[in-house]
Amino acid sequence: MTLPAGWTARRPTLDDVPAILKVVHAADIFAVGYPDFDAEDVDSVLTAPFFDPARDSWLVTDPDGTAVAWAILNNPTGVGREFVDVLVDPERGADLRAPLLARQLDRVAERAAERGLPALTVRCGVFAPETRWAAELAGAGFTRVKRYIRMSRSLADLPAEPAPPAGVTIRPLYAGDEADLRLFHRIFDAAFRDTPDYEPLGFDQWRELLPSYGKVWDEWFVAEVDGEPAGALQSSDQALDHDMGWVRTLSVLPAYRRRGVGAALLRRAFAVYAAKGRASAGLGVDLANPTTPVTLYRSVGLREKRWTDVYERTVNAARSVG
Repeated sequence: MTLPAGWTARRPTLDDVPAILKVVHAADIFAVGYPDFDAEDVDSVLTAPFFDPARDSWLVTDPDGTAVAWAILNNPTGVGREFVDVLVDPERGADLRAPLLARQLDRVAERAAERGLPALTVRCGVFAPETRWAAELAGAGFTRVKRYIRMSRSLADLPAEPAPPAGVTIRPLYAGDEADLRLFHRIFDAAFRDTPDYEPLGFDQWRELLPSYGKVWDEWFVAEVDGEPAGALQSSDQALDHDMGWVRTLSVLPAYRRRGVGAALLRRAFAVYAAKGRASAGLGVDLANPTTPVTLYRSVGLREKRWTDVYERTVNAARSVG
């Protein structure tokens, strides 16, 4: 990668978090209209499992030492596909995205070899205003494979929570109970097995990731139908800085779908968010999900706010890793 005179590409450290955050905020404002990351989020990326900032990330600075671009790899489970992002200050770093992407793809090839795999699938996200980025990904051999939409609703006008359908009960997760955590994981795992992109995680791996979603345990729920486990809802604290309750996953076992279980779980979550004074509730939807959840989400007052496209390509393993 050729940089302008005096510009530098180097590996970031935790000392760079404030500088990186400025780049991320500039990129966020261009892509979604507001800053969507905080310093803790940046720190979490740089200290994530299966991520080595000395090999998996680049920070580009101008002659004054001001950060203008940050490239990262993400794979919190260490299995399955890799995710790449190149965040730039759109006023000064737009020309850096494609060459930094090329460096990251080289690193993905190394990571495939390190894992003993012939190739790895890599994905990148594109927001609506990022038309140049979409073209650069297409030029690098990526193909658009799906679209996610973000949905939300105000909680200011939330109606009283209706009674669940006959036989359906909603209860909180007993987070301190090992057996209940295992039950929650079994529901989640079984419910997502029929979705195209699901990468199964064993209970121990799944449990290790739980702290990254926050500690809003009273916002996790289990649904039962006639006393049998039927569904689960997992909340995250990722949107608290926007005064929003966030549904990270909604899981309904196939045998209990279209019986009001998902709607009952969502309404309970919304009621708890509202009781805590949250202004709104939100979630993300994979439009490739064969269970067509958008219809369910609209029925409880959620509406589409923005979309993100996902681009994908295969990267062959490097012949040697040095």
